[in-house]
Amino acid sequence: MDIILVPGLWLDADSWEPVLAPLRAAGHAPRPLTMPGVGAPAADSSEIRMSDWVDAVVAAIDESVGEVVLVGHSGGGNVIWGAVDARPDRVRRAVFVDTVPPPNGIGISEFPVSDGVIPFPGWDFFDAEDVADLDASTRSAAARTVRSVPARVPTDPIALSDPRRYDVPATLLMGTLTQEALEGYLEQWGSYGDEYRSIRDAEVVRIGSGHWPQYSVPDRLAELLVASAR
Repeated sequence: MDIILVPGLWLDADSWEPVLAPLRAAGHAPRPLTMPGVGAPAADSSEIRMSDWVDAVVAAIDESVGEVVLVGHSGGGNVIWGAVDARPDRVRRAVFVDTVPPPNGIGISEFPVSDGVIPFPGWDFFDAEDVADLDASTRSAAARTVRSVPARVPTDPIALSDPRRYDVPATLLMGTLTQEALEGYLEQWGSYGDEYRSIRDAEVVRIGSGHWPQYSVPDRLAELLVASAR
């Protein structure tokens, strides 16, 4: 089974390296991606939109034979849900790593722009629980690999139009939240809750990590990805 791995903001294909060997050992073909414009200056990335990131994943699906599993970490969840919408008949399962499926018309978030791109804002930018399990050496090593993202991508609304996306099974691998806790939050998140409840087969699994399990608990994440790719 081809497993297409989409990183979150500021990360590239190499961020998935810790989980690749276990996926291959389980008989899968992991395909980690780097999104268009990551690390590029504004002169080369200012016109890149969320739709370009979705198109990159759709192209990877079209290059595969048969069904695929899509995995999206953080902001990559928006990207894979857009790809599910574009190719609902080709995706066996969508796996969201510490994020949730976005509703139509919603962007990832807003971050400070510098020199026409969005650089990594630093670990102190994030909530304490998101980074609590990243020790100093891990933070330092990861920070050396992060790259800027195109300025328009994080705020660009996702375009979703095919209700068949709700027929694609979804697994939400949440860092700290149980299914009960997540669904409690989604009740307060308006259209996010509506989107989640519209999925006919959705499961929530707690990882027991912060927001970057590929760095803090890669073995646990790999185990859960293998289980999701059933």
